[in-house]
Amino acid sequence: MSWVSMCAVLLMLGIGRSSAQGAWRRDSFSARGPYWQDVDDVEWTTWFNVDHPGGRGDYEQLDAIRFYYRARVCAAPLAMEARTTDWIPAASTGQKVHVDPAIGFWCVNDEQPAGRNCSNYAVRFLCPKDKSASVKGGWGPWSEWSDCPAQCGQVAVQKRSRTCNAKSHQRGQQCNGPTEEGRMCQGPECPGCDLQCTMGRVNAECDACMCEDHTLLGSVRSTGGLPAPGAAILRSGPQPKLLTVSDHNGHFRIPGVCPDGNSSLTVQLANHAPHDFIVPLSAERTSVLHVKLERAKKPYVVKNPEPKARREGQTTAFCCKVSGAPEPTDFQWFHNGSLLDRSVLHYDSTLVLRNLRMSQAGEYYCRASGAAGAVKSKPATLTIIGQEEASCDPKPESHLIRLPHDCYQNQTDSLYYDVGRCPLATCVGQLDNGIRCKDSVSYCCGVAKMEERQIRCQGYQLPTMVVTECGCKKCVETKAIVRGRAVAADTGEPMRFGHIFMNGVRVSRTGYKGTFSIQVPQGTERLVLTFVDNMQKFVNTTKVLPFNSKGGAVYHEIKLLRKKAPITLRSTDSNTLELGEVSGKDPMASIEVPPNSFFRENGEVYVGNVQASVTFLDPRDVSTAAAAQSDLNFVGSDGDTLPLRTYGMFSVDFRDEEAGESLNAGEVKVKLDASQVTMPEHLNNMMLWSLNPDTGLWEEEGHLKMETKHRGKREERTFLIGNMEIRERRLFNLDVPENRRCYVKVRVFRSERFMPSEQVEGVVTTLINMEPTPGYSSNPRAWGRFDSVVTGPNGACLPAFCDDQRADAYTAYVMANLGGEELEAVASSPKLNPNSIGVPQPYLGKLNYKRTDHDDERVKKTAFSINLAKPSPNAAEEANGPIYSFENLKECEEAPFNAPHFRFFRVEGDRYDYNTVPFNEDDPMSWTADYLSWWPKPMEYRACYIKVRINSPHEINVRSRNMGGTHPHTVGQLYGIRDTRSIRDMDQSTVSAVCLEFKCSGMLYDQSRVDRTLVKVIPQGSCKRDSVMPMLQEYLVNHLPLAVNNDTNEFTMLAPLDPLGHNYGIYTVTDQDPRTAKEIALGRCFDGTSDGTSRVMKSNEGVALTFTCGDREVTRTSVFQQLQSAQAGQRGASAVVTSGRQPQGQRGNRRQRGGATGNTRGNRRRSTRNPVRNARA
Repeated sequence: MSWVSMCAVLLMLGIGRSSAQGAWRRDSFSARGPYWQDVDDVEWTTWFNVDHPGGRGDYEQLDAIRFYYRARVCAAPLAMEARTTDWIPAASTGQKVHVDPAIGFWCVNDEQPAGRNCSNYAVRFLCPKDKSASVKGGWGPWSEWSDCPAQCGQVAVQKRSRTCNAKSHQRGQQCNGPTEEGRMCQGPECPGCDLQCTMGRVNAECDACMCEDHTLLGSVRSTGGLPAPGAAILRSGPQPKLLTVSDHNGHFRIPGVCPDGNSSLTVQLANHAPHDFIVPLSAERTSVLHVKLERAKKPYVVKNPEPKARREGQTTAFCCKVSGAPEPTDFQWFHNGSLLDRSVLHYDSTLVLRNLRMSQAGEYYCRASGAAGAVKSKPATLTIIGQEEASCDPKPESHLIRLPHDCYQNQTDSLYYDVGRCPLATCVGQLDNGIRCKDSVSYCCGVAKMEERQIRCQGYQLPTMVVTECGCKKCVETKAIVRGRAVAADTGEPMRFGHIFMNGVRVSRTGYKGTFSIQVPQGTERLVLTFVDNMQKFVNTTKVLPFNSKGGAVYHEIKLLRKKAPITLRSTDSNTLELGEVSGKDPMASIEVPPNSFFRENGEVYVGNVQASVTFLDPRDVSTAAAAQSDLNFVGSDGDTLPLRTYGMFSVDFRDEEAGESLNAGEVKVKLDASQVTMPEHLNNMMLWSLNPDTGLWEEEGHLKMETKHRGKREERTFLIGNMEIRERRLFNLDVPENRRCYVKVRVFRSERFMPSEQVEGVVTTLINMEPTPGYSSNPRAWGRFDSVVTGPNGACLPAFCDDQRADAYTAYVMANLGGEELEAVASSPKLNPNSIGVPQPYLGKLNYKRTDHDDERVKKTAFSINLAKPSPNAAEEANGPIYSFENLKECEEAPFNAPHFRFFRVEGDRYDYNTVPFNEDDPMSWTADYLSWWPKPMEYRACYIKVRINSPHEINVRSRNMGGTHPHTVGQLYGIRDTRSIRDMDQSTVSAVCLEFKCSGMLYDQSRVDRTLVKVIPQGSCKRDSVMPMLQEYLVNHLPLAVNNDTNEFTMLAPLDPLGHNYGIYTVTDQDPRTAKEIALGRCFDGTSDGTSRVMKSNEGVALTFTCGDREVTRTSVFQQLQSAQAGQRGASAVVTSGRQPQGQRGNRRQRGGATGNTRGNRRRSTRNPVRNARA
């Protein structure tokens, strides 16, 4: 090829003394192939890149290249070539560039289309070969050219290389030039452009229509209506193309976009969800659009995978439902912590496992990720059982119930009897072949066979049902309920008629006394409720409320912060708001609002007076811990839910002084006094967070950086400073992520006997992490975290911060609450009793266990404090609790009963409940379908009480004996016994009253026929019935049959079917939780009304029966306690088995039951629960 023809080719490619502009098409290139391949007298230099496209553009000038690489470029280059650092030829970039071999290459930013800058270019030069440099032993031959990587209609670069054969000391002389070189190559022919434009013309890339006479103008607003500078506007499609970026006011301008009703654009902004919109159809030359972005929603697990039980060889599926904006795009599944191979299992949000093997048993969880972050689900356990293996262990577990005081058992030397129970576990039932996320029918280990036994007591026989065989049964359907009160944290004032929201939807309201009750929707994994006060007295409060997933009600006391009185700010001034609530101490932090920083909801700058109310929750005040919002957790970058340690929360409310409109604020500065951060390691990790009210999780708003301020010549203060915008979220937190984590094991019992069968479920246990004052570890300075967990059948594991270096680096207060009743902790004075506390020495001493009354007997006994010392791996006595390292949560949850743990108990009174068919009111799944069940229908619990007045100077114990009355399957058979002690009237010393539970009449479990329960009310001692409420007597006479009442020492009735009310002295309440039903009915009975409630017994109101009893004084020690302490003097008979029956037949199908009653229960808060001391059979 001649020099002239070669230069002509180079000029045609835009590489000579010319400029190139626009998108180059394939037909611009020579069809002759590589244009320098046949030239033997010239060669290309290496690529040079001495400038970057900052400032005005990219300038690769020959003088500058010679300055740095003088020996590598010939004196007069014949031609030059330019490409981007991504190997894209200059002619293919669509940018306007200038090329001159004598001067060099340059690209100017101002000459490019709107919103685009020059790329980063590299250049090389074509120079004559230096013949003198070629000596023997120099370069070897060039390799073959690599394959052309270009797509259709595109240009790419092929490469080839060579090696130097000279000796190492001669390589500099014999091997001049590059070891590698490239050449442009063309991709295959592309199919023709099929795009049809109804308006304008097809662009060069054949991916959009262009209307050169149309301009699109618009504005972008971020969440809260604030301007959104730096928002990217892209043409939508498989490969989105950047068109422009919004300016400092959030405005943008795009020429050439067609208003054809089909052009789709996307707006993207950091921390916001992408927004797609269509340019509307228009005949105008200019279109105007306004876009408001929503905050990006981090991935959030809506539904966790559910535990499954399968036989070997069967199929199962796990599902993981995750929401977010934008939606997660990638799912990963893990088995026992190991990532499963997607190419083998072909999973997405659903994992299907076929032909199961025993090795596949274990825990499965998913990890979902996308542009907004990642999140991990909770693990689900897959249990795999062999083909011939029993699905449930047929042998029942031991379960003891307490018998009445006059049923002492010589064989066991106690007042306890083993009735057995089946384990609470899933099992493999009769499933169809469908692959579902949730099994259509749930199967649990339940009662397969029971036997009725008669226990001989003093003067009578007591029937009871004993589990003799377990099997796989359909699980009892249950409903979970949360109830409680919402009150002020400072005075206890109720939030009257406030709204309760879940997922942005109002689900309930509080009552006049702040009470509420909410049924937890099926499938709820995390119950997040927001309490909103209509009266604007209290701060909107978001709480994550633990509930019992097995069913039943859990009581929560919701503490609300009172709103601070608003102050007036001028929007045009700089304003500073101090954050700190402890008198005599410096503020923790401050908020600085620059001038003109307030905006209306539509984005307009607000000018005028602002009513500002900022409420700060100060962690230096320990009493505020219960008012903390949410549960202080966030989701980390890997998707793990992690804890935070707070240095204060603040709620912000800015309003227009005149109209009351809510206002937003941009670029607000937050300053935290560094001297308030007493843990130095927290200074570098302090962050600002906002609360997501839908998920209850905290999300990062920004980091706080150290800055020193001089307040005077000698005074110097250091602050942690961060910036934020106050938009739709109004609750913020100054927190640090904390990785020193542990779990604390706690169990709750019905009495101080601390027996395994007397553990109580559904108790809200709470741990408050404390930060100690330096040098005074026993004097906590501030709280840092607040966690609550509901007890299950094996207690609760409370998350906490701990330290493995210093035992007292973190301390904690632990407390327990059941239905509003604060339970008692085990005493620590005058002497520690490790056997009672549940933790052996010397570990107990290291933990420094102290009940709250340790130093002052006047203090309540309802909490204890401990050092949170992380267990040492070198100390055997610390390996099994009560404190577990964070990675050993499973060991904590599954710890055996004899492993160390802390304890709470209910103060035992003299009330006794006995059911022939045992039932644990804390666990609705323990219900058994039997004609003699006290509660005949699960999830519809009906509690009945009769009010009895006692004329006597002493408190009297009263018993109700409840038997079948009119149903052929139960007539004459015992349902159960209730013993309760009367309560003395506060104004009349010779009068007392008792609210006595009896079994309600109604349908039995099969719902085929009602039973009028035969109820006997029997006061102890020498008593005589004086009167019966006339309306009650009339009702019983008019609703036959009428029970015989010949014995004036007692009262017998066939219990009414109707809920009569206080005019009859009968109180009936139906609820989905047995404890709730009894609590409400007791309150009405105490008050003597059908709709009120009281904690004080009103002896003259709403009474059904009146008895007069003799003067025999009742001792302060109950007969139950006397007989228990004098066991040697008791006489009883051994239990005799009278029949063995299958669950079918006379008593019908018996479904799962696990718990038992026969437990003595007490309640100090309500004197109704002071039970019986002596009882009459």
